[in-house]
Amino acid sequence: MEEKRLGRIIVAPEVLVTIARLTALATPGVVRMGGNWMEGVSRLLGHKIGDDGVEIAVEDQAVTVELYIVAQHEVNLLELGRKLQANVTRAIEEIVGLGVRAVNVHIQDVEVPAKGE
Repeated sequence: MEEKRLGRIIVAPEVLVTIARLTALATPGVVRMGGNWMEGVSRLLGHKIGDDGVEIAVEDQAVTVELYIVAQHEVNLLELGRKLQANVTRAIEEIVGLGVRAVNVHIQDVEVPAKGE
């Protein structure tokens, strides 16, 4: 049976940002998204970090994601980064159906518990 095309489906970039942010926050080891506090540094480097710690670029039906996170202390940062890459890639591919070119993880800080915790 031939599939009938009824029109286009357009997914706003903000939807991709939300998917990436929620997926990152649901990943064990992520305390919160990074972003604003690094804005001055990022401007010096020539790019702006979104308020939610996520940048998205879509080119040729493929997504590139930049994630800026704060990690828990005592977590293996390499493993956390790889888990984030896998989780965000899977979420975007399954929910939106777009391919993912890259998920770049920027660990901006590690949150150390206050004394007595």
